[in-house]
Amino acid sequence: MTRHLYTCLLSILLPFTPLKLLWRGRKQPEYLAHWRERYGFYHTPMQAPVIWLHCVSVGETRAAEPLVNALLSQYPQHQILLTHTTPTGRATSEQLFGDKVSRVYLPYDVPFAVTRFLRHFKPSIGVLMETELWFNLIAGCHQRHIPLVLANARLSEKSTLGYRKLGKVITEGLQSLSKIGAQTEADATRLKQLGASEISITGNIKFDVAPHEHAHELGEKLRKQLGATRPVFLAASTRDGEEALIIEAVSKANIANLLTIIVPRHPQRFDEVAELLRKSNYSFIRRSSMNDEAADFNRVNYLLGDSMGEMFTYYASCDVAFIGGSLLPLGGQNLIEACSMGKPVLVGPHTFNFEEAAQMAVIAGAADRVQNVEALSTKLQQLFANDEQRQAMSVASLQFSERNRGATERTLNLLRPYI
Repeated sequence: MTRHLYTCLLSILLPFTPLKLLWRGRKQPEYLAHWRERYGFYHTPMQAPVIWLHCVSVGETRAAEPLVNALLSQYPQHQILLTHTTPTGRATSEQLFGDKVSRVYLPYDVPFAVTRFLRHFKPSIGVLMETELWFNLIAGCHQRHIPLVLANARLSEKSTLGYRKLGKVITEGLQSLSKIGAQTEADATRLKQLGASEISITGNIKFDVAPHEHAHELGEKLRKQLGATRPVFLAASTRDGEEALIIEAVSKANIANLLTIIVPRHPQRFDEVAELLRKSNYSFIRRSSMNDEAADFNRVNYLLGDSMGEMFTYYASCDVAFIGGSLLPLGGQNLIEACSMGKPVLVGPHTFNFEEAAQMAVIAGAADRVQNVEALSTKLQQLFANDEQRQAMSVASLQFSERNRGATERTLNLLRPYI
């Protein structure tokens, strides 16, 4: 495929994008806000040289937090611009940074919209977080001599096979980047196979994401409300179809007085999971309904984590954490935050989105891998019956997290020559 053909295909799809936004807006009305930005129409004023970072959604935005904070500290004369693709990514940016940064949606990757974006903001440098490759955007930056860095880059074997089908367009795109900071040697190797050059191994910035200062205090407060002496199991960032499997595993484990916290990955599924819990005939409460701080919820079996920005609080409140997206073939979610809180971690068999981190955590003794519902049930029984095993995994989690920090500074070293 050439970039001309790529552009033609996107141009054919572009007239259908309003329908896509309307469809998504049925469940998530935020998709209907700021829609003009997706076509390159902006009104956000920029009063200083712009450092631009693209963070697609929640995961990339949270991963960028240490880097954004470092840039705010070291380059106060610049204005930080974050671009997003999803409303949840944008909302996460607002929670993390408030008015310290500007934020807009990245336009669709068609030349006229990309041109409007680059002309309006005139970034001094662009940073694409993880592996978010839009080839007209890359070409537009290259043509205008705007340095563009791919940071915290990861590329699974599955994604490599998909990108390889793009042929010339992926090779030209990667070679037009100024620098690439890959998370691991394996990621760098796969990127080189697609034609990339100028690659450094910088590590994973997610190891540098620190819990907010009140996370432990808020976790203890939540646990006290739910029963201070109860065992607590957290299923974090669960995906469609996994909540039923979690409920089945917890039921089979039959752990006395266990509280299970389920936090779906996507906010638009909160109501769906609430309905599932209701039909399962287990007593549950939604986090958003816990308005009375003095209330006693000791008899509740499940807590539905339907709040934003509280993941570290949930980790602080639990004894064992399962990381979702991994029981079903969805690639898994980030386990690093759980490790940074010193929690024993469980993951399913499908972790190809975070394969290196998952393998390292298992080898370090910070995590265990379970293959199915029965194995998850058995592992929960083992861990909640063995305080010493849980404690050993907690220590291993903290050590694993500490050993792998430092990617933020290495990434800054990539960016400094261009700022």
